[in-house]
Amino acid sequence: MENVLFGYEVNGATWFYLSSLLILSVFFRFNRLWSWRNADLLVLLSLSPCVLIVRHASAEAPWVYAWLFAATGLLWGRLLLDASLTRRPRYEQNLNPAGMTFLLCAALAFQVTNIVSEQPHESAINTVRMADELLKGQDSVEMQSEAPSAGPAGRLLATTVVPLTGGAELAAARCLAVLAHIAVMLGLVFVGRWHFNDTNLGLAMATLYLLLPCTAYDTSRVMHVLPAALIIWAVVCYQRPTIAGGLLGLACGTVFFAAFLLPIWIAFYWKRGAARFAGAVVSVAAVLIASLMITSADTASFTRQIIGSIDWSALRFEGGEGLGFWSLYDAAYRIPVFATFCVSLVMLAIWPLEKNLEHLLAHSAAVIVATQFWYPNEGGIYILWYLPLVLTVVFRPRLSQYPRQLVQEPVAIHQGSFGTGPHADWRKLPRS
Repeated sequence: MENVLFGYEVNGATWFYLSSLLILSVFFRFNRLWSWRNADLLVLLSLSPCVLIVRHASAEAPWVYAWLFAATGLLWGRLLLDASLTRRPRYEQNLNPAGMTFLLCAALAFQVTNIVSEQPHESAINTVRMADELLKGQDSVEMQSEAPSAGPAGRLLATTVVPLTGGAELAAARCLAVLAHIAVMLGLVFVGRWHFNDTNLGLAMATLYLLLPCTAYDTSRVMHVLPAALIIWAVVCYQRPTIAGGLLGLACGTVFFAAFLLPIWIAFYWKRGAARFAGAVVSVAAVLIASLMITSADTASFTRQIIGSIDWSALRFEGGEGLGFWSLYDAAYRIPVFATFCVSLVMLAIWPLEKNLEHLLAHSAAVIVATQFWYPNEGGIYILWYLPLVLTVVFRPRLSQYPRQLVQEPVAIHQGSFGTGPHADWRKLPRS
C-alpha cells in the first residue's frame, strides 16, 4: 500500500492491533461490560489472529486450527441461541452518525487502496479470464483446471466488469473485488435502514465489516466476498421471493456452500412464496447452464464444464490433501462431523414451524458457520462467507418491539417499496 499512500507501511499484525483498538473504542459497551454485544465483538476479533497466522505460517500449526475451531464453535452456539434472547436493547455506538459515516468512507478508501496496490488473488484472475472466454464464446475447460474460480455465476457477473476495463485482467479482477465489497457494505446499510428501521445500525454494521482485520486479509479473494454479497442482498430483498431466490441462486453458482441455505429459506417462505422462490432458483440454474453451453465446443466439453464448475473435492472424504486442519488427520473423522451438520440443518429447517426474519438471519448464519467444521481445505478461515450475516444478527434489535401499525402496509409490497416495517411478517398480510 506504500505505493499509493506515501510513507504508509502496515503489515497484517500491525493492522490487527490498530483496527482492534479502533473497533473497541467505537463499538464496545464500556458502561455495560457484561453484554452480548461485547461478547460478540471479542469472538469476532479472536478469529482474525488465526487467519493471519494461517496465511503467513510456513508450516501447519494444529493449535491454530484448534483455536479457530473453538472460536467458531462459540459463534455457532451463539447463533443457535439467538432466538431465545428475548432482551435485545438497542445499543448506541460510541460515535455519532456523522462520525460513523466518515469512518465508513475512510475504511472503504483504505480497503480499496489495499485491493488496488496488491496482486489480485488467483481466483479473481481466473474468474475474469473465464468471463472473457464467455464473452468470446470460447471453450474454457482448461481454464477451470488452472485455478479455483467463483463458479459459473461469478463468471457471468464478471462479464459486466471485463468490458469496462478493456479486457485487462488485473484491472478487471481488482474492480470485481472492489464492487463485491461495496455490495456487501450497501447491503448492510439497507438492512439496517429497511428492516431494522435504523440507518445508523446499517452504517455501524458496514463500518465494522470494513474495519475487522479478517476483511483486510482477504480483500481480493472474490470467492469469499461475492457469495456473501449475494446472500446479504437476498436478505435485503427477502420480501420479494422471486428476487431473493434469484440472488440466492447466483450465490449457489459461485460457491456450493450456499446451496445448504435453500432448505432454510424455503421453510421460511413455505406456502407464501416458496414456489416463487424455488422457481427463481431453478431459473438462475438454467441461465448458468446456458452460459456453460455457450463456451462448450461439444457435448464432452459441456459435461466437463458442468462437473468442473462445482468443487466436488469438498464432498470427498479423503485425507492428506490440501491445507488446513483436516489435512493432518484421517478423513474418516470428518464423516460424523458432516453427519452432525446435516442433522442440524434439518432441525433448523423444521424448527420453529413459523419463522420470521429473526430466525432467517440467525439460522442462515448458523448454517454457513457450521460448514467451517467439515470443509476440508483450510476449513474455518472462510470468515467472509458468514461475516455479513453474523453482523446483522449481532446488531439487530428485538424486532417484535416495533409498533404493530408499522406492519399494516400490505400495499407497499406490490408498489415496489420495502416500507412494510422492519418486523413485518409479510407472509400473513392479505393480498392486494
